[in-house]
Amino acid sequence: MTYTHSHTQRNREMAAAEEASKFSEEANAYPMTGGDGPNSYAKNSTLQRGAGDAAKELLNEAIAEKLDIDILSSSNTFHIADLGCSVGPNTFFAVENIIEAVKFKFQSQGLNSQIPEFQVFFNDHTQNDFNMLFRSLPQNRQYYAAGVPGSFYGRLFPIASIHFFHSSYALQWLSRVPKEVVYKNSPAWNKGRIHYSNSTDEVVRAYEAQHAEDMECFLNARAQEIADGGVTVLLIPGRPNGTPHSHPVGNVSFQLIGSCLMDMARKGVVSEEKVDAFNIPVYAMSPQELEAAVEGNGHFSLEQMETLPHVSTHGTVSVTQLVVSHLRAALEGHITQQFGEEIVDELFESYLKKLEEQPSILATGTAIIFLVVLKRKAN
Repeated sequence: MTYTHSHTQRNREMAAAEEASKFSEEANAYPMTGGDGPNSYAKNSTLQRGAGDAAKELLNEAIAEKLDIDILSSSNTFHIADLGCSVGPNTFFAVENIIEAVKFKFQSQGLNSQIPEFQVFFNDHTQNDFNMLFRSLPQNRQYYAAGVPGSFYGRLFPIASIHFFHSSYALQWLSRVPKEVVYKNSPAWNKGRIHYSNSTDEVVRAYEAQHAEDMECFLNARAQEIADGGVTVLLIPGRPNGTPHSHPVGNVSFQLIGSCLMDMARKGVVSEEKVDAFNIPVYAMSPQELEAAVEGNGHFSLEQMETLPHVSTHGTVSVTQLVVSHLRAALEGHITQQFGEEIVDELFESYLKKLEEQPSILATGTAIIFLVVLKRKAN
């Protein structure tokens, strides 16, 4: 495996990735709710699982058509990294699908005797509940498992060491809240709101700029870490091309959470200053924005981009309750850090009530999930 960037270019990329890693770890980045309790991510991530299931066939095709298995000529271990893995079980299903597809590719080419061993790296923020992740690892797994803590906006692995990168429902999380939106003297101060989707153009531009910076860091880091011939597959929740940021694409949930917090501020349950200083670091990118980021970065070819079919939500709970429980699993860490855990129950009860009063909100969104396949360009 070779890596032949020029010395200057490589130093520039390493500096960018190191800078990203520095500010990412300084930021208040809180993972999904850990453990296996009723409000945990492990018990409230069926929507994400549905997207993974919908992507399985496309994932198999990407491996069958795009992965170069001769990259293992100097190694008999195939390295997989799942970025933003959280605590399971979804990451385990994804990894199993990847391994089965890689094994099938070897078998279909008559290379049964050359099927490699598999090493899987599970990555998430340092505060992720890795104990829960490791406790729930499948007993009959066909891979060696390791945890890699740290922000995926910086370097995580040695040069040219990973054969397959996977990330699902993670790249919508920015490395940090754009600093301009919490400064009182900034034109982008987001007073009384917790997201850009119902805010001013200045706030939207601050989020756009943070997203562009983060994607450049993400792609630079992966460009160094991926082996020649390796593949990166990303599942990204976002918005359709041409859809304005103010259009409901799932971000309406953040607007409602913000209005609930302002209601609580008016009642004196929380301070208005704390609400003004609280913003959610989530950005709904479009396929067009992802394409522009890849083209601007220059290190990857965009092999495939597909919008997944809408995920059906089967189960015993209502869609409204499902949305509330999933959002709580995602946001509880952020909210607790800012306001304390004593407000969480009241906040999400209020949010549920608002959703039940306006059920049409959930039907008007235009959120999409799109799958992206990238390959490192040859040097």
